[in-house]
Amino acid sequence: MSLDLTMPVLVVDDYKTMVRIIKNLLRQIGFTDVDDASDGSEALEKIKGKTYGLVISDWNMEPMTGYELLKQVRANPETAELPFIMVTAEAKSENVVAAKKAGVNNYIVKPFNAQTLKGKIESVFQPA
Repeated sequence: MSLDLTMPVLVVDDYKTMVRIIKNLLRQIGFTDVDDASDGSEALEKIKGKTYGLVISDWNMEPMTGYELLKQVRANPETAELPFIMVTAEAKSENVVAAKKAGVNNYIVKPFNAQTLKGKIESVFQPA
């Protein structure tokens, strides 16, 4: 699976400023099709209606967290393989471990720049 800059990307964060920042960084990297959702349940609705190539989700959201979203995405056979990157402000090792166990592809700690984001995305799409 190689990195395709035309694939749809879904950014999930309840903080509008963060959504705008991540969308701008994705555009800098070269992505053109970027949608957003303000929480996990809205993201699930969007994922049902469109085939995304990547989800970048915040961890801490209400009412459904990024962690819950990840577990639901992995539990559905249709979306189980969807590349998923978790974004968080806290680098708690138990969160990283929990996210890895739940099947996250990568993890980014805020704040980050386009270079970091690009590196994390590229690592998700490297052939194993």
